[in-house]
Amino acid sequence: MRRHLLLMAATATAAVVTLTGCGDAGSSGTEAPASSAAGAGCAPVAGDSLVVLTDDKKLQNTDNVIPAINQKASSPQLIAALDKVSAALDTTKLIALNKAVDIDRKSSKAAAQEFVTTNDITTGLAKGPGGDITVGAANFSENATLGEIYGLALTAAGYKVKVQQIGNRELYEPALEKGDIDVVPEYAATLATFLSGKIDKNAKDPSSTDLTTTVTNLTALGAKVGLVFGAASQAQDQNAFATTTAFSDKYSVKTLSDLAAKCSGAATVLGGPAECPQRPKCQQGLVDVYSFQAGKFSTLDAGGPLTKTALKQGTISVGLVFSSDGALAAG
Repeated sequence: MRRHLLLMAATATAAVVTLTGCGDAGSSGTEAPASSAAGAGCAPVAGDSLVVLTDDKKLQNTDNVIPAINQKASSPQLIAALDKVSAALDTTKLIALNKAVDIDRKSSKAAAQEFVTTNDITTGLAKGPGGDITVGAANFSENATLGEIYGLALTAAGYKVKVQQIGNRELYEPALEKGDIDVVPEYAATLATFLSGKIDKNAKDPSSTDLTTTVTNLTALGAKVGLVFGAASQAQDQNAFATTTAFSDKYSVKTLSDLAAKCSGAATVLGGPAECPQRPKCQQGLVDVYSFQAGKFSTLDAGGPLTKTALKQGTISVGLVFSSDGALAAG
């Protein structure tokens, strides 16, 4: 299970659905947003490399990597060690870590050690009170690698560390509250939404396009369940929209505003999971925030091999990916 709650992966068979002014239902059997794509649009352009279009109007929320810590296990030295990781981590480096593991087939431990060495993470860390610390990680490679990085930093701060890959958030978050695990690499907006729903299902979504707001709300929610947090990194793993580099160059499209202004129209094919047309962080959000109108929607997957292959083969113009995908650095 990926970390996102706002858009879950789909397994529907690939199909192309024309979106008419009446908002015909897509192949998922749900209502697609109405399309008024009157322009020519931008036909797909095949290519081997992918590029994420800048979300210049901030459609997506701030899913920045942030250390989540059981309050009883916390100490100033522990938080300082994790904060040093956060200070060194940005989205470009997270993409490189994912490329090392997912494409270059290095182990998460090896990729973590290279990151820690290159970024001088362990030098100068103050020794904490020591004792056993268990770092939990979710069941996907990016989070496992981040867990290994946290483990190396905490070892240098004097702790005896075990890194344990546990499963999805429904499994590891209660374990973090109980103290069965002590630290988890988390994603600010998604965890805030998760905790809010757990504490009060009727509460307003606490996540925001502003990182400070998201972290403030997350901190308040964490206090209710015995969690504290280190500093949020600049690394984000969130929904994003990619084209081939060749498409971006041909149509001079660098941002989602560029896409809306230059490529709304019949020839433009948007690809993503079956639920994308209805999701506020996918096609519906592109319509609402950017006034982007695709000519067609192709039902594929959520940032997976179907979407990336369709982009590279030139069967879709733009597709939903995850912003830290290692394929974005693969060239």
